Amino acid sequence: MTIADISQSVIAFVRMHEGWGTLVVLLLAFGESLAFVSLLLPATVILLGIGFLIGESGMSLWPFWAAAALGAFLGDWLSYWIGLKLEHRVAHYWPLTRYPDLLPRGHRFFEKWGALGVFFGRFLGPLRASVPLVAGICEMPALSFQLVNAASAVIWAFGVLAPGALGLNWLQTLF
Repeated sequence: MTIADISQSVIAFVRMHEGWGTLVVLLLAFGESLAFVSLLLPATVILLGIGFLIGESGMSLWPFWAAAALGAFLGDWLSYWIGLKLEHRVAHYWPLTRYPDLLPRGHRFFEKWGALGVFFGRFLGPLRASVPLVAGICEMPALSFQLVNAASAVIWAFGVLAPGALGLNWLQTLF
């Protein structure tokens, strides 16, 4: 089964079961933001597709946006907590063992940018999986982490869903 097959299956499920859509979006955003899982799950592609489904079907963007933001927030929070508890031992767990340079890259990024690194790390592919872990390993103050986590989750969720949800409607009004 390819990434395209998985994406199409999830989007078809949301189309047929609209009531479950927000839960699916929450779980996808959670998985995309959770260390370990994000390395294996093509959630961003699926969420972009769900954004287009929202725009095409006339569903309200706001519940999906809230679900994606909450899922992203919780995924990074759990990654941060895992980093706090496991510290550098986390590098010895699969699938991080398959990506030995991921944590050092995240650590360099975090050391250079600090809280801004946590914020922008959410938007940078593989760093999305490692920066919250590193923030936990480095014992970033929890309140600072959660404030940056919440802000980036809200913006990321909008950014991943809105192009399809709002852009499609805007394009249709032009043509």
